[in-house]
Amino acid sequence: MSGGLRAHLESGTTTLCRCWRVMRRDGVAFGFTDHDVALAFDGMEFRPSDGLSARALEETTGLAVNNTEALGVLSDDAIREADVLAGRFDGAEVLAWLVNWAAPEERVLRFRGTLGEIRRVGASFRAELRGLTEALNQPRGRVFQGDCPAVLGDGACRVDLSAPGYSVEAEVRGVEGVSLRFDPLSGYADRWFEKGRLRVLSGAAEGLEEVVKNDRLEGSGRKVELWDALKAEVAVGDRVRLEAGCDKRAETCRLKFDNFLNFRGFPHLPGEDWLMAYPTRAGVNDGGRLS
Repeated sequence: MSGGLRAHLESGTTTLCRCWRVMRRDGVAFGFTDHDVALAFDGMEFRPSDGLSARALEETTGLAVNNTEALGVLSDDAIREADVLAGRFDGAEVLAWLVNWAAPEERVLRFRGTLGEIRRVGASFRAELRGLTEALNQPRGRVFQGDCPAVLGDGACRVDLSAPGYSVEAEVRGVEGVSLRFDPLSGYADRWFEKGRLRVLSGAAEGLEEVVKNDRLEGSGRKVELWDALKAEVAVGDRVRLEAGCDKRAETCRLKFDNFLNFRGFPHLPGEDWLMAYPTRAGVNDGGRLS
């Protein structure tokens, strides 16, 4: 807390308000304040709005997760219902300040975290605010398993999905529920994008993504089925990016991506049948299925 704000609080007569910034994962930021005029600091304008309000922040010692709730009104111009339902605010970063509105440089950051679960409540929504200690509530450590635990393209996997052959942009030719139809996309084998990702590049669902469940060449076209429906409508003519899929097997890593040196699994780890194995002079004793 700055010395100016401390002196202001000790004066007995205060001019305080709350400001908060919400930055979505796509980089779009919103600023709100419960003051009756707009304020500006840190290169951001904080508009007076009913778009978001917050309950009292609870702070505790130790590593307990400090969660609170925010309440937003869907009719606010800044927070559109379609964006909330599409999941564009999921995981957004939230900063909340206590500010002297007469001198905005006198302020203190009271909360920093992310938006968690967002629930529709009548004409408004309730969003859980998760503090920085929420990360301490997540599992850590490495699991020894046969398949690779890395995510295709991340820092552990190191596959460059922008390299030729691993991704392609295409135009939607048809929509059938959770399935999208495309041109054949020559050069990409049947099931090439299975277990990969589809990212929408244009249209009402721009910025959204979903995992590919099935990828089939059918006649003169290609049909891609998603695991779940996107939270906004995809129309014919929208452009998407399809990324190659990985089934986490060592063979796929070696043959499809030429990336076996970065394989994070343990393909020779003995399976459950190893518990029933017994020494023999013949056969293969590799921990695999007993014949």
